[in-house]
Parts: sequence; C-alpha cells; structure tokens
Amino acid sequence: MTEQTRTLRVVGPRDRFPKVSLMEPSRSGYLMIAAEIDRRPPVGFFIESRRKKRLLKTLKAQAQALRDNDEVLDATVFKALIIPPGRGALLKKRPEIEAARFDVVMLAEFQTSEAAKNHRDLPEWAALVSVLEESSYKTISIAASNTRRIGPVNHADDGVFLFNYFYADDLDINLQVWNYTAGWFQDQTGLDNSTVLLPQDSATVPYTIINHCRWDSLSDILPALLFNRSFKPFVLDNFEQNSTAAGPILYRLA
Repeated sequence: MTEQTRTLRVVGPRDRFPKVSLMEPSRSGYLMIAAEIDRRPPVGFFIESRRKKRLLKTLKAQAQALRDNDEVLDATVFKALIIPPGRGALLKKRPEIEAARFDVVMLAEFQTSEAAKNHRDLPEWAALVSVLEESSYKTISIAASNTRRIGPVNHADDGVFLFNYFYADDLDINLQVWNYTAGWFQDQTGLDNSTVLLPQDSATVPYTIINHCRWDSLSDILPALLFNRSFKPFVLDNFEQNSTAAGPILYRLA
C-alpha cells in the first residue's frame, strides 16, 4: 500500500473544531457479542418480542456471572434505543456491505487481552454464542483491544450509549478520520468519554473499529445529528471522502 493511499484526505473547512483530547488506551481486553434479534424500523425498538426478552434475560445472567470473575472488570448488556442519522453514504455505494442492525449487545471488559481471549475459548462462551445464533438473524462475537480513548465509559448509570460499527477500506485511514472528526463530538455534544474497540480477528469481523461512548440523554446527542449544519460537511463528508462508513446505533442499559 502506498503512502498516498494512507494519507487522510480532508474536505470542507480544515480544523474548524478543536482536536480531540485523548488519554492513553486501556490495557484491558474485551469480549463483545452483538445480535440482531428483532428487525424494527429505526425508532421501533421499544417493541420487544418474547424471544428478545428471553435472550436479554439470558445475557444479563451471563453478565452477572462474568462480574463474579476476578479477571473481569465489567460486563454490561445493552438494548437498542434508536438508529440515528449518520450512516455513511459509502453504504449506498457498496450494497455488498451489510449495515449493522444489532439491537442487543453484551460488552465484557477483562484485566488483559489474554484473559479475554482465554474466556472466548471456553465452552460456556461458545454455548452462549450458539444460543444467540439460533435465535437471531445475525450474531457477531468479537475479541478486541482498546486503540483510542477519550475517557472511560460509565456503565453504572443509565443513559444513551453509542456503538458505532465502522467499515473502512483501510484501518489506518479509519483511525485517522475518527481522530479528525471526534473533536466535533467533543465540541458540539460535550462528549467526555469514548472507548474505540479494535477487533482482533480482522479477517472474520466485518468492522474495522467499533466506537463506544455515552451521553446522559438523547437531548445531548440527537439534536446535533439532526439539526447541526456542520455534522454532514465536517463529519459525514470526511468519512465518505476516505472510504469509511459509520453504522451508529444508540442503546440504553438492558
């Protein structure tokens, strides 16, 4: 790959917003399982099938069991609230890219990446993945590390949680354009936390990175995505220019 193809191409007013403020990435390892259980319109996730309620109960029990493990720092289950604006135009140009529509997520943080990988190899994790696969349209199981971090994401209090499933032709460019646009979210939405997950199995995972963060309420983020005139030219247009597509889904605690 040439140096030219690995250089971020910026469109629109350059550096209009402050650069993102980052801290050192966490040394934790992560396991994430996401499932598309109920197929709903973007604002229809308040309707939950019996199947989804049953699987949420199973995942919450698994999360509780994980929290009793000394190697686990946190395990939390989320359910979709809304699919907001922000899906990149690249998805329209690339119909072969399947947009993320996961309405249930469990994220577990381990002391180390090795501990996370070891747990993924256990029969009980495989059994959990199998249960979800049998009852879902689509399921992914990911082991990940933290590659960028604005700050730790608070899972103790409910709020609005983002999992943004990125697809990009090039991982390095994906990280560069995330860095460039993340300052917009800090400046325009007051974002003070974010953990960017880097999947370890890049050959089998369709997403280059998954950004996870939290706001207190929908009013902190949704108006900015709907009405802020700088969102498209500064964020979405730069994604498209760099062959990167975002797949944002907003969640709440299950």
